[in-house]
Amino acid sequence: MAELLAPAGDIEKLKTALHFGADAVYAGGGFSLRADKSMDGDMAEGIRLAHEVGKKLYAAVNIYARDDDFTAIADYIKMLDASGADGIIAADPGIISLARKCAPNLHVHVSTQANTTNSYAAAFWADMGVKRIVAAREMSIENIKRMRDMLPGDVEIESFVHGAMCISYSGRCLLSDYLTGRGSNRGDCAQPCRWEYTITAGGNKPLTIGESDRGSYILNSADMCMIEHLKELKDAGVYSFKIEGRMKTRYYCASAVSAYRAAIDAMEEGRSLPPSALEEVNKHSHRTYSTGFYFGDAKVSYETSRPAQEYDFVGIVLARDGDEYVVEQRGRFKCGEVLETLCAESGNTAKTFTLEHMRGGDGEEITDAKLVREKVRIICPVPMREGDMLRRRRA
Repeated sequence: MAELLAPAGDIEKLKTALHFGADAVYAGGGFSLRADKSMDGDMAEGIRLAHEVGKKLYAAVNIYARDDDFTAIADYIKMLDASGADGIIAADPGIISLARKCAPNLHVHVSTQANTTNSYAAAFWADMGVKRIVAAREMSIENIKRMRDMLPGDVEIESFVHGAMCISYSGRCLLSDYLTGRGSNRGDCAQPCRWEYTITAGGNKPLTIGESDRGSYILNSADMCMIEHLKELKDAGVYSFKIEGRMKTRYYCASAVSAYRAAIDAMEEGRSLPPSALEEVNKHSHRTYSTGFYFGDAKVSYETSRPAQEYDFVGIVLARDGDEYVVEQRGRFKCGEVLETLCAESGNTAKTFTLEHMRGGDGEEITDAKLVREKVRIICPVPMREGDMLRRRRA
């Protein structure tokens, strides 16, 4: 069975990923490449929550370290091992070597940051005792097939299937550090490859590069979406399908995981991709979708770098109380509006209903949930459970 691996930027996103069907989550502390979206202090609790429902947690320790980092990193790895982490994700050979010494039974996964772009590099890492290789985003399906053939059977391959695509080799980018002083290889990327730029000449007169009649976009603004090609990846030898997005929202995590859960289940059962899963990947914020380098050279996107978002996340279900659902408001909504459910057990088939009645925390009838994170009670004809979500299509 293939593994669905989802991002967990914090404890709440971890719970969401598990609720919507992830087999495993990856999370980071202070030594990961998403330092501002980390579970520092919560990692042991995250491991416990994952194991409680029979799932796994891999801890990202994938910065490129400096000498004065290693004492703290050693203590951190020992803590992860003692807490029962299912593996660490690392790229720095020094960190990998350290982990093999101070936690010899802890599985090591080689991060995409290690730029494993060929089967010989993969075989090298296998000789070093790693248990999984996260393929570089620059690899094609044919490259992955050759990698699989070179690897021992107990070494797994993990590949990104959804989310943002870094420029530079697998994210080894200096642009953020240069422009903002925030080092991408130290966990603090400002994602300047997603900004809009204007090239100017003397007198600040803007210049145009005539690459397309729709404009010029020097850097990548496309997102990856491989939901229609999971069988091809599995046949090539990919075991773990990875969703990018530790810096994305809780709603993004729910929507993406829900879609890929349905797609993977259909693939494993020999069914075609459910249309609802394909629809779902267009219901969270994203840029123009691409298949990246999997089928050869990536196509340049000349579309706008602004993300498309057709739905707003408006509430999360906290509990059921009789005929009512207790919902925490996450976006303003009103009686008379058409809302849509996102449920973990609905087979990825979203259902809509018109909100007719709503009560506030004091039990009084209200028509407008406008207070941030207020608890309201609604009647919904669609069965829901704790952790399910409500959204509203934008006009």
